[in-house]
Amino acid sequence: MILFRRKHRDYLVRVGAEFSLLSPAFGDGERIPVKYTCDGDDVSPPLEWSGQPGSAASYLLIVYDPDAPLGTFIHWVLYDIPGQVTALPEGVPRDPVIEGLGIQGRNDFGGIGYGGPCPPSGDKPHRYIFALHALSVESLELKPGATAAEVLERARQYVVGYAVLVGTYSR
Repeated sequence: MILFRRKHRDYLVRVGAEFSLLSPAFGDGERIPVKYTCDGDDVSPPLEWSGQPGSAASYLLIVYDPDAPLGTFIHWVLYDIPGQVTALPEGVPRDPVIEGLGIQGRNDFGGIGYGGPCPPSGDKPHRYIFALHALSVESLELKPGATAAEVLERARQYVVGYAVLVGTYSR
């Protein structure tokens, strides 16, 4: 199953063991609270995971909107998350490197770090996919600011597990 397709290219398939990803802020398939969107504080929601493969040396998180008018829109790229980390706090700073949490890539807003849901007014609810991948390497050896495509291309051969959380939002 393809996680997302961009410019007619598949970037990552769901491979390896499935594990659990949740947010204390909203349930799978539920509406993302305004606080975590461009209509609110635009801070990242807290995330927690469990049941990951024992071979996970690091994690990669991509948050995207497959329902965006011009195609898949990337909201957050965070990679080289240390293997011992099992949660991200609310409001991860938009710094390129976050000590103990990883390295952030460029989102489709043109910035570094999290950019919350911000669909056009009047659209049907958009889905926001939080895709967390367990990797067998500690580092992808990419500089901060890498795009989702660059990160996923590098990560493809190292994926040992995945977890998905879906939130929705409309204005």
